[in-house]
Amino acid sequence: MTVTFDQILYGGDYNPDQWLEYPEILSEDIRLMKQARINTVSLGIFAWAMLEPEEGDYRLDWMEEIISRLYENGISVILATPSGARPHWLADRYPEVLRVNEDRTRSLFGLRHNHCYTSPAYRQKVRMINQKLAERFDSNPAVILWHISNEYGGECHCPLCQEAFRNWLREKYHTIDEVNRKWNTAFWSHTYQNFGQIESPSSIGEASIHGLYLDWRRFVSSQTADFCRWEIDSLRMAGAQKPVTTNLMYDHSPLNYHQLAEAVDIVSWDNYPDWHKRADSLTAADTGMEHDIMRSMKKQPYLMMESCPGAVNWSSVSKLKRPGVLEATSLQALAHGSDSVLYFQIRKGRGGFEKFHGAVIDHYGREDDRTYQECRRVGLGLEKLRDLRSSRVKSRAAVIFDWENRWALENAAGPRNQGMFYREAVRKSHHAFRRLGLNVDVIDMTQSLEEYKIVAAPMLYMFRAGFEQKARTFAEKGGTLILTYWSGVADEYDLTVLGGTPGGLMDVMGLRSTEIDSLYDWDSNFLVPCMNRETAELPDGKTAPAGGASSWRPENFAETYRCSRLCQLVNVTTARPLFVYGTDFYAGTPALTVNRFGEGLAYYICADAEQAFYDDVYREIAREAGLQGPLSWEIPDGVEVTSRAGSQTEYIFIQNFSGQAAAVPVNRLLSEDSSLSVLLMSSPEIPAPGVYAFSDEVKEELPPFGTLILARGRASARPAAGKV
Repeated sequence: MTVTFDQILYGGDYNPDQWLEYPEILSEDIRLMKQARINTVSLGIFAWAMLEPEEGDYRLDWMEEIISRLYENGISVILATPSGARPHWLADRYPEVLRVNEDRTRSLFGLRHNHCYTSPAYRQKVRMINQKLAERFDSNPAVILWHISNEYGGECHCPLCQEAFRNWLREKYHTIDEVNRKWNTAFWSHTYQNFGQIESPSSIGEASIHGLYLDWRRFVSSQTADFCRWEIDSLRMAGAQKPVTTNLMYDHSPLNYHQLAEAVDIVSWDNYPDWHKRADSLTAADTGMEHDIMRSMKKQPYLMMESCPGAVNWSSVSKLKRPGVLEATSLQALAHGSDSVLYFQIRKGRGGFEKFHGAVIDHYGREDDRTYQECRRVGLGLEKLRDLRSSRVKSRAAVIFDWENRWALENAAGPRNQGMFYREAVRKSHHAFRRLGLNVDVIDMTQSLEEYKIVAAPMLYMFRAGFEQKARTFAEKGGTLILTYWSGVADEYDLTVLGGTPGGLMDVMGLRSTEIDSLYDWDSNFLVPCMNRETAELPDGKTAPAGGASSWRPENFAETYRCSRLCQLVNVTTARPLFVYGTDFYAGTPALTVNRFGEGLAYYICADAEQAFYDDVYREIAREAGLQGPLSWEIPDGVEVTSRAGSQTEYIFIQNFSGQAAAVPVNRLLSEDSSLSVLLMSSPEIPAPGVYAFSDEVKEELPPFGTLILARGRASARPAAGKV
C-alpha cells in the first residue's frame, strides 16, 4: 500500500487539550497556523487522561469540536491513539501494566512509555479507547491518517513477559535440546533442562549466553511490533479504514524498525539532529543517512513526523538553530523522500518537562518572532513544491545496515569491547556514495539486492536471511559487491562459522580472513595503493591476476590513508590486492582487494580506514560501474546533491551545509542540458514579516544553508520575491 496525500503535509504536534480553559488560544493558534501555511496537525498523542478521565468514562466531544474548527480552516488532522502515556487510574487499578526492569524491580507510575506490551489488562484498555476513537472519527473527512502510539521503545521483564518469551522460544525451537544447541549452552555448564528455566538477560542473572541475548532482542522487537499490530487491529475492528503510521526515532538500536515498518502503511520518524555541535556538514550527512534508512524500509515516500523549529530542551546544551537551518533541514527531508515537514510542537506548553522545547508559536504568542517567521517562510516555500509529493527517490546504490547484525556484533565480546563503531562504518560508505551525488538506499539483509548496481555491506559480522546466496547471485549477475573487515564471522544464532570466513563467500571474495588486529584508540596503521601492476606480488612470492579495477592508478589516490581500530589480515586466492598495509608485522599484505566473480566484482576492505579512503575508492568503484549522479559537476565538500523522480520531472536538490559560500555552475549546467530549469533558489536571510524571500535571480553562488532546486523534464517557472 502506497499512501499519498494531496499536498505536502506541513504542521506538527498540537496539544489543545492543555488549553481547554483558554478558548481564545485555539482561535489565535488557528489564525497563526493559517498565516504560516500550516495544513496538518497531529492530535491526541498524550491525551488519554482527557479522553477517558475515569475507567469507562469516554469524553470525546472536545476532540470533535477542535477537529471541526481546524478542518473549517483548512487544517487536516493526524489522529493518535493515546497509548504512549496511560492515565493514573489505569496503573492504580491494574498494576500489571507497569514495567519490570531487568533487575526485576517494578516501575512506579510516571514518565511515559513504561507500560508492559504483554499485559492483557493494558491491551484490553488500549483496544477499548482505540475503538472509541475509530468509531467516532475515522469517517471524519478531517482525519487523514492514524498515528499509532508514540515512539515505541523500552522492554519489560515481568512474569507475563517471561512466559511470553518462553512461548516465543518454543515456537521457534520446538525443543529445549535445540535451544541448547543453538545457544551453545555447554559453555560454562549453562545447559537448560526445560523452557521454564529460561529467564531474560539480567545484570543479576544470566548475561553470558550470546544466543539468549540475541533472541531476547528479537523477542522484544517482535512483541513491540505485535502490540503495534494489536492497536491497528483495534482500529480496524471498529471499522477504521484510514492508513496508519507510527513515529520511529533516530538510531534507535533496541528495536528492529523493519518489523514496525511492516506493521504500518507509511513510515514516519522524528528528526532531532544536534546542529552546531560539530561541523554542520557532518550533521547534515548523518541526518541524510537516517532519512535514507527510513525511506528504504518500504522504498516509498515517508513522513518526517517531528522536528524542532527552534532549540530542544532535553539536550545537555540546547543550542538555537542559526538562521536558515530550519529551512535547509526541511528541504533536506523532502529531497530524501519525505512527503511532510512536521514539527514538535505547534505551541509551547506552559508547564511540564517540555515547556521550553522549541515550537512554531512561542509563549509570547505573536507573529513577530524569529522562529515563527522562519516557519512561515518554510510553509510558503512548500506551497511552491507541492508536485514533489508524486515523486520518488530512486537509487542504484545501497548500503546494508542491519539491526540484528548490530545486536550480535556489539555483544560478541571481541575483538573490541569498547566500541565496534558499526554505524560509523555504515556511515563512511553512505557518505562516500552521497559525496558523488548518488541517491543511496540503506537496507537490511532481508531485502532484495536485485535493483542495485553497487551494494556495500560494512561489518556484516553475522550473515542471516540468506544473505550469502543473495550476495553471490548479485555478483554473478554483474553487480559490484563491497564487503569489509569482520564480515561473515557468525551465523544467525551468533555461532561462529567453521571452515573459514567470510562464511559462504570466500570464493566470491577470492580470499580467506585469517586474523584481526585490534588497535588501541591511540594506535593506527596506514594503507598504501599498489594497483599499478597487472599482477600483484604477494608476500609469499605468488602473484594474483587482475580481477577488475584495471583502470585504477595510484595517482588517483593519496600516498597513504590512515586506518585504526580494526585491521583484518587475509590470504588471497583469486583476489587482486589494490592496497596494502604500511606498518607492523603485516606490512605489505593486502588491505583492499578486488575479485572477478561471474559477471561482477567483489571488493574487500580489510581495515577501518579514514573517510578520505572511502571517498576516493568509491569514486573509482562507481566510475567503473558506470554509476554517476544527476549532474556533471564535481560536488564541493559540504554540498549535498539529491534527486527525486516523478512521472515526467526529476527534481534535483543542491544544498550547502559547508559553512561557507559554495560555487555552483548553474548557467553551465543549464546550457549543457536544455531539459534543466531552475525551480527555486533560497538563501537563509530572514525576511521581514510578510515578505517571501525565495530569489527570482539565478546566482552562481549558494550561501551557507542555501538550497537550489533544479527541475529536469519540463520548464519550471521561478517564484518571484515580493509580498504575499
